[in-house]
Amino acid sequence: MNSVYQVNKGINQSLEFKGLKAQYIWYLGAGLVGLMIFFAVLYIIGVPSIICVAFIGSSGGFLVFQIYRMSNRFGQYGMMKALARKRIPKVVKLQSRGVFIKR
Repeated sequence: MNSVYQVNKGINQSLEFKGLKAQYIWYLGAGLVGLMIFFAVLYIIGVPSIICVAFIGSSGGFLVFQIYRMSNRFGQYGMMKALARKRIPKVVKLQSRGVFIKR
């Protein structure tokens, strides 16, 4: 009664798609949806289609470049850590010692 089990070697690995890690996949998806909506708004307003395509194409290229750059620079949790590090105060100033005196 020997059973053969396949081992899933991707357990506890971060989600990755074509080099994008974790939350950056969602950032790229949201950015592309936003660009599609912006394209529709420009087209409905009456901006010539060649200008719409050129602007959205260049903006999309810039978006993809920036998202891949952030993904490679920060990794899965690095951006959250960098944002949290910025929120730590450099100096704590107290006007009195009353905080440290037990009452």
